[in-house]
Amino acid sequence: MPLFDFQSGEVLLVDKPLYWTSFDVVNKLRYAIKTAKVGHAGTLDPLATGLLIICTGKKTKLIENYCAQVKEYIGSMVLGQTTASYDAETPPTPAVDISHLTLESLQEVVKQFIGTIKQVPPLYSAIKVNGEPLYKKARRGEVIELQPRTVEIFSFTLEQLALPQVHFRVVCSKGTYIRSLVRDFGQALGVGAYLNSLRRTRIGEFSVENAWQLPQLIDAIKAQRNVS
Repeated sequence: MPLFDFQSGEVLLVDKPLYWTSFDVVNKLRYAIKTAKVGHAGTLDPLATGLLIICTGKKTKLIENYCAQVKEYIGSMVLGQTTASYDAETPPTPAVDISHLTLESLQEVVKQFIGTIKQVPPLYSAIKVNGEPLYKKARRGEVIELQPRTVEIFSFTLEQLALPQVHFRVVCSKGTYIRSLVRDFGQALGVGAYLNSLRRTRIGEFSVENAWQLPQLIDAIKAQRNVS
């Protein structure tokens, strides 16, 4: 029995590699599968890794359902500096003094970000304005005023403190930008912060622990094609 039935449709869990865009992964699989009907549920930034749900064939109808699921992330932020992109893609500002910060003071500020909150998406994002992704406008130096969006943070925990780095875990709703959450958290602390690393570990009931590494998935697809 074949491992995959792409004609009827498959839901593939992929551990997105660092520096790849979500669309890069889709294109790679589309070429390997030899079908145009391939899509992903929930974009990951190039500097993020982790769970990407790929749907093929008739299962592409399920993409919106998966996009709406609760997401879980682990990551790290750098306190005392900010960047234009809210992550490590752009240069950080000079560091400010953070010696007064303690785990207790950080955890007190975390409470402000639990529940229903409003956040402004990063300018360096794939959101389209007049048909063009924002990050292209941002790289040209254009400033676009974005309206705050309502999202829900179910859990925001600080896992490890090694100043200026802080490791964290977030469980959140669809549409949440972890970069914006980190930026707003740093602003609330009065010292600034930017996202240093990010990994998506869960979407709904799907875990990255059960995801394919992309090279192994490509090899499995090619092996099945060669047999058939």
